[in-house]
Amino acid sequence: MEPVDVIEDIRLDGEQPLQHQLYQRLSERILNQRYLPGRQLPPSRQMAKDLGISRNTVNAVYEQLKAEGFLQSRAGKGFFVHEDIKSVVKPSGPGLKKAVGVGKELPPLPARPSGKSKPVEDASLPFQPGLPDLDAFPIRAWNRIMHHQESRRSLRGYDSIQGFQPLRRAIAAYLRTSRGVRCQEHQVIITNGAQQALSLLAEVFLQPADSILCENPGYRGARNALGRFGNPLIPIPLKNQVLNVEALPGLESARARLLFCTPTHQYPMGGILDLSQRMALVQWAQQNGCWIIEDDYDSEFHFYKKPFAAIQGLYENSPVLYMGSFSKTLLPALRIGYLVVPEAVVEPLLWAKQISGGETPLLTQATIAEFIESGQFTRHLRRMRQLYRDKWQRFQNEVIDKLGGRAQPVAESAGMHLVLEGEFDDVALSQWLKTRGFGSTPLSAHFLGDAARTGLVMGFASANELEIARCVTELRDKLTNQTLSNYL
Repeated sequence: MEPVDVIEDIRLDGEQPLQHQLYQRLSERILNQRYLPGRQLPPSRQMAKDLGISRNTVNAVYEQLKAEGFLQSRAGKGFFVHEDIKSVVKPSGPGLKKAVGVGKELPPLPARPSGKSKPVEDASLPFQPGLPDLDAFPIRAWNRIMHHQESRRSLRGYDSIQGFQPLRRAIAAYLRTSRGVRCQEHQVIITNGAQQALSLLAEVFLQPADSILCENPGYRGARNALGRFGNPLIPIPLKNQVLNVEALPGLESARARLLFCTPTHQYPMGGILDLSQRMALVQWAQQNGCWIIEDDYDSEFHFYKKPFAAIQGLYENSPVLYMGSFSKTLLPALRIGYLVVPEAVVEPLLWAKQISGGETPLLTQATIAEFIESGQFTRHLRRMRQLYRDKWQRFQNEVIDKLGGRAQPVAESAGMHLVLEGEFDDVALSQWLKTRGFGSTPLSAHFLGDAARTGLVMGFASANELEIARCVTELRDKLTNQTLSNYL
């Protein structure tokens, strides 16, 4: 470790004795951890030369700091900040009043909103919901495209808050063909992931008295982003694992401005909203002045039947704000999402994005655009659909064979995750799985209110065959032991 640099770090004036000043400057920097434990101080000769003072003055200060525990000396090497400074220093030097580890007070912090989850750690574990198979990504083909793009001078500067025009054009063409979305490229806004898209919608659409309708259980990330200004979140119950459209008339007094839903593959329960329910949902929204946020997060991965077209495309000029991302179809690390919105909404959202986030990384956008236009995106999705179908079937079979009803799979032939319902402490079991190297989220955490069901939301897409077998075996042993202990 290099010695600390004191040439510009220390200033001495003529008001107090130099030895006193140097002692104060060094001790304060050690206490504030500007000079970290184990860091070497410059030799006394260099220190004296840099500061323009006597070497004897420097040596006297070093010895005093050593006597008080600030420093340690090593024969032939010099002086070092004590490795365990907090346990040995008891400040007693002249004028030194600050205790170890005490900093200046910060301004008051805002109260943390209630019900918000902590940041996810170890989010790349196998079975972490929403994580694709990272090893199956065509990294060589991707790198070839990226190297081609990074040589273009036009991609080294600024571009557009709305997003790289070739990418918006490619997304619009893909969504028109594959999802029946009614859109042109000027209605597409590129965002820094799906979470920024949700935050922008909250910022533009919500007034203080507005409420937000959301599926219950539902996607926690949406509730956190949309509810960040304190607008009330009103749960809509599910019926047959999909949003219960029949329950909406009872919520009309709530002055709902936004309704968040995942109609093509309900998150987390997996149901698919049929066409008549979709039409009724749009009609209700039009009659009640409510905007539908349609999160089409993994519609590409339906295994045995083609998914319904997006709600956005059912009617001309419908009150639907369509969102998606490349986190599941490509890689989460890209942090690229998109919104498709009516033309009148584009400018307000761009203004909000310019203030809160600015442009989305241009080189990444250009690489995705070429990946789509070259046909490699469609081929990649086709391979992943087959791969995830095999994993879905294997995981479901393992659960049925080994868990013996202790955890019941809630299975739809779609998506990248499976819900295992059961009568167990799902929070504790999810934490235990993490210690075994497996990701998951508790089903109960996806509910608003007290009427929560328990289970695990498990993302099988990121697990290989051996991990699937081992995880289910360990779950079986854990749940069996818990059941036995209840009878003892």
